[in-house]
Amino acid sequence: MSIWESIRISLRSLGANKLRSGLTMLGIIIGVGAVIALMSIGRGAQASILASIQANGTNLLYVTPGSSNQGGVNQGQGSANTLTLADAVAIAADAPSVANIAASWDSGGQVVYRGTNQRTRVTGVTPAFATVQNVTVNDGEWLTDAQVTAKSSVVVLGPTLASTLFGDAEPVGQTIKVNGVPFKVIGVTVAKGGSGFGSQDGGAFMPITTVESRLGNSGQFRGQVLVADLYVQVKDASQIQPAITQITDILRTRHKITTANDDFQIVNQQDILKTLTATTDTLTIFLGGVAAISLVVGGIGIMNIMLVSVTERTREIGIRKAIGAKKKDILTQFLAEAIVLSLAGGLIGILMGWGAAQLVSGISLGGAPLKTVVDPDTVLLATIFSSLIGLFFGIYPANRAAGLNPIDALRFE
Repeated sequence: MSIWESIRISLRSLGANKLRSGLTMLGIIIGVGAVIALMSIGRGAQASILASIQANGTNLLYVTPGSSNQGGVNQGQGSANTLTLADAVAIAADAPSVANIAASWDSGGQVVYRGTNQRTRVTGVTPAFATVQNVTVNDGEWLTDAQVTAKSSVVVLGPTLASTLFGDAEPVGQTIKVNGVPFKVIGVTVAKGGSGFGSQDGGAFMPITTVESRLGNSGQFRGQVLVADLYVQVKDASQIQPAITQITDILRTRHKITTANDDFQIVNQQDILKTLTATTDTLTIFLGGVAAISLVVGGIGIMNIMLVSVTERTREIGIRKAIGAKKKDILTQFLAEAIVLSLAGGLIGILMGWGAAQLVSGISLGGAPLKTVVDPDTVLLATIFSSLIGLFFGIYPANRAAGLNPIDALRFE
């Protein structure tokens, strides 16, 4: 008997018990659907996270202060800090591989405009911050070097904060109070997405010297304005390593330290991307593995129902053997039934998983829409796995059916 004949007989046999066949396939349907949906969500989240980081380019370096057990002063940022605005100026002047460098200091602030009171993040920055971090002004203007030098009382608002304070009114030119100090609004940025306290859209930007002098939240080290982070844009991705060497030499010279006593850390954005990719890959595989457990449960259901089918069709098996069916014919028939059950459930599960992924796609993830990614390799893997489940869990019932003694089978009641 050919394989196609076995499949035809299997479809006829399964069609005779539609409800039972459907319930048997349910475990496979749920399992495959869950694998497709969860892996597509995981890969979509991975793509969204990596895209938000890559939006700033792959030629970025982050210079941060060293640990709290090193020398220096602690200004409440969680570690001792010896990085200053003067360090940023020195790196810009003496590191040939550096295209731009920006400094920042994050602080909390109580922002008030008329009857509206909002607690938010206030970031003191240098003008290059907009270039390095891809911040674009939608209304008004960005901060200038002159305002940093003069410690001007000016502020650029994120769009969410501007909407909260002013509604539909024009914010540029208005005066708000931050921690009781008046500031003139000179601009509103373009929305970048994100939510919570870490969102730039809900925050405000000021000259870094203004935060230090008027809000009193940064402080100084050796007479220089402290910074929390330095954002370094390298001229070209190939210049990453030379830039790291140049920055390291400059800071060691300025801070009068040796290799063993570095009070700063330089982080390569490409390393961050690699770490995040590895982490999200692991998470995606974990989600797929959890969902795959239900496939095993579905396989056990197939084996159970096939054993019941063997018992119900014992006389049929005896008759087939009596008229000349070989052991391999019986084995092939029951294996085909198990695989057809599993594969049919897998195909339905793929459609359900794809549909679930499309329903989830577009849901806000941290302020940005999540776009699920249904990769062909995921679909192929789910199809192959569902077939193998049917094959694996169908072997025992099929072998049991093929091994029946025809005389005993004909006597079975």
